Amino acid sequence: MIVTFLKGILVLLAAVPFSFMACFGIPFQKQGRIVHANGKAWSKFVLWTYGIKVQLRGAEHIQPGTTYVYVANHASMFDIPAVISFIPDQIRLVVKKELTRIPVWGWAMKYGGYISIDRSNPIAAARSLEAAAEKIRDGTSVLLFAEGTRTRDGKLQPFKRGAFSLAAKAGVPVIPVVINNSFRILPKGSLRVHPQDIEIVIGKPISTKDVEGKNEEIALMEQVRGIIARDFVEQS
Repeated sequence: MIVTFLKGILVLLAAVPFSFMACFGIPFQKQGRIVHANGKAWSKFVLWTYGIKVQLRGAEHIQPGTTYVYVANHASMFDIPAVISFIPDQIRLVVKKELTRIPVWGWAMKYGGYISIDRSNPIAAARSLEAAAEKIRDGTSVLLFAEGTRTRDGKLQPFKRGAFSLAAKAGVPVIPVVINNSFRILPKGSLRVHPQDIEIVIGKPISTKDVEGKNEEIALMEQVRGIIARDFVEQS
C-alpha cells in the first residue's frame, strides 16, 4: 500500500507540468493536438510508473483521417491511460462537465477538444449532446465507456444508449474497443495496484448511416456489445 501511495503521489505531481504545458499550447494548437500529446505522454508515464504494459490488436481497422466514435468496456481507472496512449488516433474522451472546472487540468480538457456533458438536467444534457455531435462532425474522434461506470465484478455490464445516440447524431462510424485484463489491476473501490499487462482489441468500424431513432440505436448498441463480448476476457 505504501508503494502504491508513493507512486500515486508521483503520478499526480507529474500531471501538473503536463497540464501546464497543455494549457500554454492551447493558443497555438489545432483541434487540441498539443493537449492530446501531453495527455498521451502523461498516460505513458502512468503506465510506466506502475509497470503496466499494453498490447494492441486491430489497429489496421483505423483509417487515418476518418472520424470515429470509439465505444469501450470499462473495468479500471487504468483503462483511460491505456486507450489514450495506445489507440493510434487523435481521440478525445467524453467527460462530465464538472471535471472541466478543475484548475489547469480541467482547463486543458475544456479547451483541448474534450467533450463535456452537462447532466444537471435533461434540457442541459440534450444541448450538450447536440454540441458534442457537432464537434464530432467537425472531425473530433471520441471514446466513450458504454457501461457508464466501471464494472464491480469483472463481468461485462449492460450498455447505455448514449454513445450510440451520439454516433448516430454525428453520422460517424462506431468502432468497438475491448479492454482486457485491467480489472484486477485496480478494481472499483480498491486502493492497491496489482500490475499486469492490458490487451486492447480494436474492432472493425460499423456504419451509422441508416441508424435513425431509438430502436435502431438500441440495435446498434446490442450489435456492438455482442462484438465486445466475443473478445472480452471475464475477470473476477
